[in-house]
Amino acid sequence: DLDTISTTVPKSMANSLWDTRAISYSGCDAQLFFFFFLISAEYYLLTVMAYDRYVAICRPLHYGTILGSRACVKMAAAAWASGFLNAVLHTGNTFSIPLCQGNVVDQFFCEIPQILKLSCSDSYRREVGFIVFSVCLGFGCFVFIVLSYVQIFTAVLRIPSEQGRHKAFSMCLPHLAVVSLFLSTIIFAYLKPPSLSSPALNLVVAFLYSVMPPAVNPLIYSMRNKDLQDAVRKLIQLLLFQHQ
Repeated sequence: DLDTISTTVPKSMANSLWDTRAISYSGCDAQLFFFFFLISAEYYLLTVMAYDRYVAICRPLHYGTILGSRACVKMAAAAWASGFLNAVLHTGNTFSIPLCQGNVVDQFFCEIPQILKLSCSDSYRREVGFIVFSVCLGFGCFVFIVLSYVQIFTAVLRIPSEQGRHKAFSMCLPHLAVVSLFLSTIIFAYLKPPSLSSPALNLVVAFLYSVMPPAVNPLIYSMRNKDLQDAVRKLIQLLLFQHQ
């Protein structure tokens, strides 16, 4: 999460301080590669984590056998390697496209759709094909996550004790919240109606999906920590008392 923010925010802050919007060609290339790599790897890791929750709740007696240390390392390595190959594919192809519409990216960081807007009329079709393939792969991961949670919630609702159900939900809800935040911001960013598009709104939406999920994810996961829960509860009570 910290690495994802570090690919976009520092350069944007530096440009704001120096009152400039410039970024070198190699800097834009590196920014696009690392951002796409980290975002892709995070999504694949979220898919692996959904499978982890499924095995832990639906097949707890076989958890050690199915998800041993070697299996976890292999799945994590596959997620990172897939993200890396995805980033290499898209970055290499995007920057091989000749640009005919200037060199001004209407965004606070380099992203593929904005660069494609600068390309020649017919030269971007290959990259669009790669994007369609990535979308299909991402949709497959989404279907896998949904099916995993259908099985998980079916199993949780069959748990007789309330304490057992609460423990199972507390294990799954942080991950589900992170997945929902991650997907909802990206879907809104790229599938919003054209009538809602404007430079200011595009900038806000890009900030939401590129900065907000990585910044909020650690807080969501740490909410399972009892000490943090107590601290948040005390802070809310203090604010309510001061308000009264």
